[in-house]
Amino acid sequence: MGRRSLLSGLAASVALPSFALAAAKDDKRPIALLVPLTGARARLGSSMRQAALLAENGQYVQTFDTGGTAAGAAAAAAKALKAKVALILGPLTAEEVPAVSSTIAGRVPIIAFSNDSVLRAPNTWIFGITAGQVTSAILRYARTRGVKSVAVIDDGTPWSAAATVAAGRMESDLGIAVQVLKPDQALPETAPDAILFPGSGETMLAAARRFKESGAQLLATLQGLDHRPQALEALEGAWIASPDPAAFGTFAAEFEARNGGGAGTITALAYDAAGIANALRKAGTLGGEGLLDSKGFHCVTGPVRFRTDGSVARDFAILVARVEGYEAVAVSSGS
Repeated sequence: MGRRSLLSGLAASVALPSFALAAAKDDKRPIALLVPLTGARARLGSSMRQAALLAENGQYVQTFDTGGTAAGAAAAAAKALKAKVALILGPLTAEEVPAVSSTIAGRVPIIAFSNDSVLRAPNTWIFGITAGQVTSAILRYARTRGVKSVAVIDDGTPWSAAATVAAGRMESDLGIAVQVLKPDQALPETAPDAILFPGSGETMLAAARRFKESGAQLLATLQGLDHRPQALEALEGAWIASPDPAAFGTFAAEFEARNGGGAGTITALAYDAAGIANALRKAGTLGGEGLLDSKGFHCVTGPVRFRTDGSVARDFAILVARVEGYEAVAVSSGS
């Protein structure tokens, strides 16, 4: 299963967030969607545009091609400014975000799809699912279940590195002891209460199999979701923080019915961001102040709340891995 896709075959019995088409009395200002329509990520950019049009009235969505480069993103942002947009959705990558932020210079709110939390700033919100978000969510849940010590398995990938940093920052907040191990390292003589596997792939699955009999609770993030029988066997009993799979399955089914092809997590982010714009338009609060509404927004990728520093808090489902699949058992907040 691809790292960017989530349980797309689940039942479509869960209702999508209500992003109805705007009525005639609503704010008429357009929003800008900055995505790559040319270049290596053109197919993804096209899927994101299709998803956005599921959530917001097409007459209000103006799409600008970034080409997937910083220069292209800056040019797209300049065009968006000339179009007098009320909100910018995008760009996609970490490379493009600073170029857009500097071009916009605080004049229009930006909801960027990158998951690089370092790039957040006032009026530039990082909307991608970050390693810090899912790590904090799974550790908060684990702490409520009595976990007081955690070993984090760092496989050397950027995602695992970010998760390791996030876990370390939460030690004092949660009253939890964190130690970091490489996948091939042995557990200390006194085993931790839980072992967190932030990453994915065969290296992490091999480590999970090796530590399964240690008596420690296995923890994972959405990166580790894997439907292969051998993966489910290795992760059986693990607690995993992820967007709610039923809600995502409903969105994926609607996207496929309307557009053909599958929808991944990033495509869902475009749907959610456009849906937020639609909700703000209907409420007459299309802009930065509306984004900071303390009630937040219900999204396919999890309920979100925007903060003044450009960070986004997101709630995740807690799944338990079973031999037959994943079961949602709780909800936990990630920040």
